Amino acid sequence: MKITRLETLYVKPRWVFLKAHTDSGLIGLGEPIVEGWSHTVAAAVQEMGRYLIGQDPMRIEHHWQAIYRGGFYRGGPVLTSALSGIEQALWDIKGKALGVPVYELLGGAVRDRIRMYRGFGGETPAEYANAARALRQQGFTAMKTSLSGPLQIVEKPRVIEEVVAIMAAVRDAVGPDVDVAVDFHGRVSPALAVRLCQALEPYHPLFVEEPCLPENVDAMVTIARSTSIPIATGERLFTKWGFREVLEKQAARIVQPDLSHAGGILECKKIAAMAEVYYAAVAPHCPLGPIALAACLQLDACTPNFLCQEHTTLGEGYLREPFVLQDGYVTLPTGPGLGIALDEEAVEAKLYDGSWETPRLWHADGSVADW
Repeated sequence: MKITRLETLYVKPRWVFLKAHTDSGLIGLGEPIVEGWSHTVAAAVQEMGRYLIGQDPMRIEHHWQAIYRGGFYRGGPVLTSALSGIEQALWDIKGKALGVPVYELLGGAVRDRIRMYRGFGGETPAEYANAARALRQQGFTAMKTSLSGPLQIVEKPRVIEEVVAIMAAVRDAVGPDVDVAVDFHGRVSPALAVRLCQALEPYHPLFVEEPCLPENVDAMVTIARSTSIPIATGERLFTKWGFREVLEKQAARIVQPDLSHAGGILECKKIAAMAEVYYAAVAPHCPLGPIALAACLQLDACTPNFLCQEHTTLGEGYLREPFVLQDGYVTLPTGPGLGIALDEEAVEAKLYDGSWETPRLWHADGSVADW
């Protein structure tokens, strides 16, 4: 069996789907994307295809090494995301060829169902509370919200009070049996993050995500040591090498590799194994589409230190058989490969030109703020 073509599709609202075609007729699905850089990543996929076309798709690790190491320049969001989508598609082909889910090829399932969570928001504490209550009524036992921005390096007491008021309203709405995580989204300085975490401790967040940008691990260590709230990070880290220092310095207790950014399924399995050594949990990042989610679920199924799975879609309007949420969980997928099939007509109706830009935030003085 040989790879014959790599086909990329721009799909609304902001995704890139990959179809890896083979001469056997099997097609593997992947989702290579950097939000706001769809055309750039799709071009990288095609350039990687210069090596991959004509190759045996079953040699996944070999091809990963050849693409990642063979081009001299390694890593980064664009190259690693392109490689991630290709790697997902190769696993899909291999699972289909052998007639088993990907997780059966990675040691087998360690759980019967996968705990899910999704985000919510609002403008006022009451709106946040209502949104959280709605998710609880849908069966979720875990959920995540985000701080509004932009934020200065040091903020007024009123800003702290507003954040606390939101979390207090949410906790009152969902009670003590629901886990509520808070995403700082890298918008917060280390100094402000320390103050915010200390103020949020009485409401027992599941974790605080990206309390500051991940480039300076020592800054995150300072935050982690200042609070009892578990720190989470990883959506902007790539490959096992990107997670090494975070784990070694215990800057985070929950790592969040994104399977469409960090290197794909097997690379994130390796990252999870590294985290296991440090007694850290894994909560794969996934604000993307249904193919990315399907890849995550394969990892979740076979990873002992898995915590919960982020998602924005269960595949409605994209998959022939969307995933089904029951009591906040999804049952293990049993189909071969990634266990999904695209609804081709529905996807075709959602094709677009791939133009989508990341929102930009500005401070009151006109300077750029972190989004």
